[in-house]
Amino acid sequence: MNKPTSDIRAVDRLDTGPRFSEHDAVRLNRMFRGSSTLEMLEGVIKGNLAGDIAVVSSFGAESAVQLHLIAQIDPKIPVLFLETGKHFAETLAYRDELVEKIGLTNLVVLTPDEAELVAKDESGLRWSYDPDGCCEIRKVKPLAKALANYDASFTGRKAFQSSTRANLPRFEIDTSDAQGRLKINPLIDWSAEDIQAYFEEHELPRHPLVAQGFPSIGCEPCTNRVADGEDPRSGRWKGWDKTECGIHKPGEEPFL
Repeated sequence: MNKPTSDIRAVDRLDTGPRFSEHDAVRLNRMFRGSSTLEMLEGVIKGNLAGDIAVVSSFGAESAVQLHLIAQIDPKIPVLFLETGKHFAETLAYRDELVEKIGLTNLVVLTPDEAELVAKDESGLRWSYDPDGCCEIRKVKPLAKALANYDASFTGRKAFQSSTRANLPRFEIDTSDAQGRLKINPLIDWSAEDIQAYFEEHELPRHPLVAQGFPSIGCEPCTNRVADGEDPRSGRWKGWDKTECGIHKPGEEPFL
């Protein structure tokens, strides 16, 4: 029997029903309406309102802000990083720099299934003719497997990044997960100016590619420079009708 959803609660692993419902997400959004990001994070983490939780981080252009905020509350929270085998060398070096500087103690590196890579992308060039398939193998499946162990995850999405993210709430249900995993977007209402100010206030290192015209950084083959005034994510999968890698699906609108 499913537990009642009238109360936000830690998840009982013996419960085979959904971890969280839309009602839970709505209640959490109301609960933290008007709260600062740090207040919200403290309430969720210290209050155990989301059960077992992990951070999903690309260690991209703006990742340091959320990681720094979370590390102030609990540096032991698992930080999941998808090692696709296609990252810029700068990203991997930046990841290691941030982990040490911020004091994160539980970096979890996720990798694609080796047998599937051999079977479906032996040449390593699938990104050039089937970027969705490449993301499925190197990102979507490894992350889904890892997240099965958690009740909720923090994402780094922000409304200003693209039109598909413009109306996302702080809390939502991951519709790709039948078990009702909660997705939390702590920085969804932060502006680009807010991000910049936080970097400066806390003297956080910037991803080295930002200064080279990369405001949104993914895998090297599918990331291009962005001209001034363009959508920050317009350099991702340039020339393709693709705006997300697949770990966040447009079908989840009002998009996280």
